[in-house]
Amino acid sequence: GSELIGQRFTKPEYFHGRPSAAGNDGYDGLSSTGSNLGPTNQKLIDGVTDAVKKVRAENPAYSGPIPADLVTQSGSGLDPDISPASADLQIARVAAARGVSADAVRQIVASYTQGRQFGFLGEPRVNVLLLNRALDQAAPAKK
Repeated sequence: GSELIGQRFTKPEYFHGRPSAAGNDGYDGLSSTGSNLGPTNQKLIDGVTDAVKKVRAENPAYSGPIPADLVTQSGSGLDPDISPASADLQIARVAAARGVSADAVRQIVASYTQGRQFGFLGEPRVNVLLLNRALDQAAPAKK
C-alpha cells in the first residue's frame, strides 16, 4: 500500500479509514474524486446514515458522537488519514480483535498521530496505513 493514498480496511483488527467515492467500489486511484453531492441530496444523507449505522455496529463499545471524517468522503476520495477522534473511536474494537489492551493500542495511535503542519496548518491526523502496519509489528492479530 501507499501511505499517500487511502485504502479499504475492513477486518476488525485494523483501523478503518474514510469512506471513498473514487471509482465504482471506492479507493480507485485512477478515479480520484468526491461524490459532488450537496448537503440536501438524499443519496448523501442515506450514505452518511448507513455509514453511521456501520460504524456503530463495528464498534459497539463506543457510544459517543461519531466524527464526521469517519462517515463522509474526502474531496479526492483517497484521503489516507483519519482524525485522532476517529482513531480513538476504533481502539476498543482493534484491541479486542488483537487480544491486547486498549492502552497498548492507544499508545501506538498516539505515536502515529501527527500534529498540524508548522503548528498551524491543517488538523491533527493519523495515517491509517502506517498505523495498521505498526500494529501488525507490535501486536499481530490473533489467529
